[in-house]
Order: sequence, then C-alpha cells, then structure tokens
Amino acid sequence: MKFFQKEMILPRYRRGFHLITDQIRDEFSDIKNIDIGILHILVKHTSAGITINENADPTVRQDFESHFNKSVPENAPYYRHNYEGPDDMPAHIKTSIVGNEISIPITKGKLNLGTWQGIYFCEFRNYGINRHIVLTAYGE
Repeated sequence: MKFFQKEMILPRYRRGFHLITDQIRDEFSDIKNIDIGILHILVKHTSAGITINENADPTVRQDFESHFNKSVPENAPYYRHNYEGPDDMPAHIKTSIVGNEISIPITKGKLNLGTWQGIYFCEFRNYGINRHIVLTAYGE
C-alpha cells in the first residue's frame, strides 16, 4: 500500500462556501499514483469546515451561506464564547454541523466524485485567515 501526505495552506477566503476541488487536484498530484484508494482531507481549524456538494451552480453555495446564517445567527444572547467577535461561536457551531473532514474514493489516479460533486471549503469567520488542510492519500 502507498501513502502520500501533504499539508496545504489555503488562501484567505471570505466567509462562505468555496469550491477547492481543482486546487486539491493541482497541488496534490500524488493522487495519480494510486489506482484504488482513498483521499482523506482534514481542516485543521475549529471555525472552518469541508463538505461535498453541487459543483456547477454557484447559487447553491450562496443558498448554503444564507441558510447557515439564519440557522446559526451571530449575536445570539445566549452565546458566552465571543472573545473573537460576534462570528466566533457561530463559526464553531457551523463547523460541528458541517464537519472538518471528508474521505473521497480514488479510482485510477482520479478523485471518484459524482458528475455534479465538488469539494467545498467552508469559511465560517467574517474575516478568513490562511487555513491549513491535511491531505492524505493511500491505496494500491
């Protein structure tokens, strides 16, 4: 079995849901060395997430942002953890809902995603910072 790992630093993204599928393919070419396996992606932050969803229509990402902001609002009177501003606690909650890791099958050196699927990086802070993700590919 082969193992490859890389830590990527993502650029600063504004708050929202951002497609990073092509960036991962471009920066982690070791995927090409695996015929059958798995790519595991971990976001190393508690206020950002990762998920898979619609890759064609950008309004899906806008709707996700609108829905999450309504479901998990800023400045809720019951939040105690707000040391870093009104987006602090909502970002942590959103990360727990979405998750901070995913696994994707690798088949014949390519990510085996559905036709309309893409990898979303989810920035939940109002002012994003450079985020670190760990990519681990393994298989035969």
